[in-house]
Amino acid sequence: MTAQIRPACRADLPAVLRLYAQPSMDNGAVLSLQDAEQVWSQFSHYPSYRLFVACETPQGGAEPSEVVGTYALLVMHNLAHQGTPSAIVEDVVVDEACQSQGVGRAMMAHAMAEARAAGCYKLVLSSNQKRERAHAFYESLGFQRHGFSFRIEI
Repeated sequence: MTAQIRPACRADLPAVLRLYAQPSMDNGAVLSLQDAEQVWSQFSHYPSYRLFVACETPQGGAEPSEVVGTYALLVMHNLAHQGTPSAIVEDVVVDEACQSQGVGRAMMAHAMAEARAAGCYKLVLSSNQKRERAHAFYESLGFQRHGFSFRIEI
């Protein structure tokens, strides 16, 4: 499958919520569209936080249509590392029917290119320890396990 990656727009929110509702992501526990639109409006306050979508590109050169994947990218400006920014990928999800067809690979290539273009010295992501298939995927892209991730419920 060929996918075009582009910045998400408000009209993409229902499709993004559908992706998040998959068992492999949030298992149906997602925001209402109204709540998602409120969160979406807050994105403009974070100039370096963007949501991207992957759209299926039909054969024959037609316009990309259905949203089949999404990820968020945050570029953080740092005082450490001589002011060099870093990037974090979050909320990576591909439609279950489209997995293992290159969509995730295209999204991660896009995220890496965006991070490089922003002058980042690293791109990081975290993944639940149970998601071993996802770990193998990220490692196949060149990501390396590094350090520990810590979390506290607040």
